[in-house]
Amino acid sequence: MGALDKGYKADELIRLAADKSVSARNELVENITDLFLTPGGRLNEHERALMNDILSKLILNVEQHIRRELARRLADSMDLSGELVGMLANDKIEIARPVLEKNKLLQDAQLIEVIRNRTDAHRLAIAIREDVSAEVSDELIEHGSEDVVEALINNSSAEISEASMEYLVAESKSLDRFQEPLLSRQDLPPGLAFRMYWWVSAALRRRIIKEFEVDETLLDDAIEMATKHSIQQAEEEDSVMDKALKLVRKLDDENKLNTTFVLQALRQEKVNLAVAGLSQIAGLSVKIVWRAFRERTGESLAVIAKSIGLSKEEFTSLFLLVMQTRSGGKARATSLLKSILTMYNDIKAANARAAVRHWQRDLGYQDALTDMKEAI
Repeated sequence: MGALDKGYKADELIRLAADKSVSARNELVENITDLFLTPGGRLNEHERALMNDILSKLILNVEQHIRRELARRLADSMDLSGELVGMLANDKIEIARPVLEKNKLLQDAQLIEVIRNRTDAHRLAIAIREDVSAEVSDELIEHGSEDVVEALINNSSAEISEASMEYLVAESKSLDRFQEPLLSRQDLPPGLAFRMYWWVSAALRRRIIKEFEVDETLLDDAIEMATKHSIQQAEEEDSVMDKALKLVRKLDDENKLNTTFVLQALRQEKVNLAVAGLSQIAGLSVKIVWRAFRERTGESLAVIAKSIGLSKEEFTSLFLLVMQTRSGGKARATSLLKSILTMYNDIKAANARAAVRHWQRDLGYQDALTDMKEAI
């Protein structure tokens, strides 16, 4: 015997829906909820189709609070028809929210329609669903507000395409709120994490270096060398740095270029020569090394130094000499030195090398860096 034969007659439900009294509407909700959800009122296939058809015809003719109660109680039901769940998902957000957040019957096409045509509150409800597809994520990123996009990034079960991830990383340069959620995602490629290194906070920088390990055998040396050659050609347009680079390359060819040379150049206040020397040793653009020299915290300098195997004592000398070049010789050992040395001890050499190799390869980002001045 089916559920409708047990007393829940279709005619009775229609009569209740037409009744404007609060008691009739409440009874309608209770009856439908019982039919869909309670073990004793489970519907067979024919009854389920009939009830969905009735609800689809009546849903827009009942008051908002009735629709809201229906949506809340049937949000995760698998007995609803695609038509009915789509109607609820496109309703006012007070009604649509539980369905958008929970119902697994909603297809990507339905979700995309809601994203394009409904409110940002609807998009936010979709952004926190389980297992959001890459296609739906793309639409949320295109149409949603910063709140929606941040919620999506924080949703670890949401799939984000490679192109969208690159876009979000670029956006994180000006939108701090995206930075930590992005770095918390397990699917963020290490290369993009190392790119973010240049604009995130000190705490997040340390997190990047500690957590994003890369198998160096996966890095393409041919691309890397092409990038370095391209960067070097651009640098040689600068006559002052050109002379310094030519000298250090000659020394390198003769196996005479080392950290001692860089430290001695700094002691003699030949900053361009020190920058050229360190860039040659690390295989980095002089723009990157200039930037590392200019950072007050010294964290980029620590990564570069660790990547080329400097001892703690050598790095201490390098850091203090760079501090002096920035302050006109008035730098003093402060708590900053203690902090950076603690970080230096914590950095894994393999992680530092991986970071530097990504910086070497990322020609597009190198070209986007702000031009550095010739001297400190």
